[in-house]
Amino acid sequence: MECELSLRGLRAAVTASTKGIGNGIARILLECGAKVVINGRTEEGVKEALSKLSKYGDRVHGVAADLSNEGEAERFVKESVDFLGGLDALVYVPPPVPGGRFMALGMRLWRLSYRLLIEAAIEAVSAAYSHLIDSDNASITFITSIAAWEPLPEIATSSVLRPGLHAMTILLARELGPDGIRVNAVIPGYIETDRLVSVAGMRAKEKGTSVDEELRKMAMRVPLGRLGDPTDIGWLVAFLASPRATYITGALIPVSGGLHSSVH
Repeated sequence: MECELSLRGLRAAVTASTKGIGNGIARILLECGAKVVINGRTEEGVKEALSKLSKYGDRVHGVAADLSNEGEAERFVKESVDFLGGLDALVYVPPPVPGGRFMALGMRLWRLSYRLLIEAAIEAVSAAYSHLIDSDNASITFITSIAAWEPLPEIATSSVLRPGLHAMTILLARELGPDGIRVNAVIPGYIETDRLVSVAGMRAKEKGTSVDEELRKMAMRVPLGRLGDPTDIGWLVAFLASPRATYITGALIPVSGGLHSSVH
């Protein structure tokens, strides 16, 4: 996993990064030399993740903050800035949202999903702005989902709400461009995470198949013939946060093994 992209001195805060895609992003940023603050919902989860990143020493720090609660995204940014001494890159990875089909979800779960996918993102960006504006290489990257282009019935809230992050990306790129802040979105396809396994499990239960069989079917839909790894997302995020990407903003970039070409 050797990195030839130098991010030495980059100060990055990554939400929902103790597991899955967020963790893959944090690991690549660290491997490339950045100083990174990770985030998880619980102290235990953060401590466990930090123990697996111990080789990066004092370049990695953790903040336990439950982003489903108002004010916690703002606190995460503030504590990240306190540790980092400033901020160059905010990576907003939405925490997992409730799964389920549209009509099976009550308003409580829709409101929770809105909080995690939209409201907390706005809160984090608002808190980060005054620090990013002082950076010579400022960026915001949202992690969305191919479900924003191809609604997946098993994750209805995600399918309905994630397109809002695409709109937020474009609006902010235009508004913050004059401040020198670049804003992009990375759109993962079928990435092998606990979340994808959960979706496969719902399909397996409905169809009377196995989780492995449903994962195999997903991989077969991908032109490259395999599921993605969280670090596949991490490499692109690292590039977008680097000085090599200073003319890229307002972009919605799929990392899907070609899957997006058949759905968008």
